[in-house]
Amino acid sequence: MIQQPVLYMVIPCYNEEAVLPITAPLFREKLRQLTEKGAISEKSRILFVNDGSKDRTWEIIRDLARQDEHFLGICQSRNRGHQNAVLAGLMEAKDLADITISIDCDGQDDINAMDRMVEAYAGGAEVVYGVRSRRDTDTFFKRFTAEGFYHLMHWMGAEVVFNHADYRLISSRVLQEFANFKEVNLFLRGLIPLVGFTSTSVYYERHERLAGESHYPLGKMLALAFNGITSLSVKPIRMITALGCIVSLLGFLAVIWAIVMAVTGQTIAGWASTVCIICFLGGIQLLSLGVIGEYIGKIYLETKQRPRYIISERTGGFPEEGEPVPDDGKGSEK
Repeated sequence: MIQQPVLYMVIPCYNEEAVLPITAPLFREKLRQLTEKGAISEKSRILFVNDGSKDRTWEIIRDLARQDEHFLGICQSRNRGHQNAVLAGLMEAKDLADITISIDCDGQDDINAMDRMVEAYAGGAEVVYGVRSRRDTDTFFKRFTAEGFYHLMHWMGAEVVFNHADYRLISSRVLQEFANFKEVNLFLRGLIPLVGFTSTSVYYERHERLAGESHYPLGKMLALAFNGITSLSVKPIRMITALGCIVSLLGFLAVIWAIVMAVTGQTIAGWASTVCIICFLGGIQLLSLGVIGEYIGKIYLETKQRPRYIISERTGGFPEEGEPVPDDGKGSEK
């Protein structure tokens, strides 16, 4: 008899008290459906990761865990960001589950795509990416900037899946290898493809948020995009080198031109041209220093080797090595 895989849904939460009571039953129903059709084991669970929420999110997670053993929760000691919250859930689940599916708790990602993800895993895929089939619900600006970001990432040499965020299935085998990646600056949608193994994609339509407000405004989206580029590619530094060569060549030609003009007696005072050249070169230098500084800053953070997440609390009955254990209130760090 073929043993069904244990699935852990990893769901990061930050200030989600408005939407969590709506989506939690939906996740539970999907878990029940997958179990009844024999796709996953009855030991499968839903793991919420509280990312230092300031509202009642953690209280709701604890209540859910008390009411139903299929709900589990871990709480980070402080807010560390979406990527670190997903990582915390994945690392907690890697020794407890055969497969994990990470998904946001706002209800925008189609949970019915999980059926096809599990089927793809049964067919031999170790990683299954949830990919948006279209962006009709996005504004023109968001659609243009998002798709432009993926094209830019490809051009920069980063290996990312087009229109894929953090909705994906990952096998325990992949997570065990991914645990060897020690980066502090996380960009999971770019790091997971680096692990390798057989992968495929499942396409779905994304919906509007069921309740609450988005925690990813334009500023955070731009910061995530810049972090992704500088974490996965050194091409910006190479572009600075190429730009420096071009500007140096132009400067060398300008020197020759100035000498020729001086010898032939055709020199004239040019305040405007001088100011333009100084401003242009000054701008290029400051921009280049900024990009180099970003990389140096990342090196600085990596050398400190600070924990990427710290778990301060777990819900009662959190399993360890397949057995339920009481909540001792002790945390862990990674």
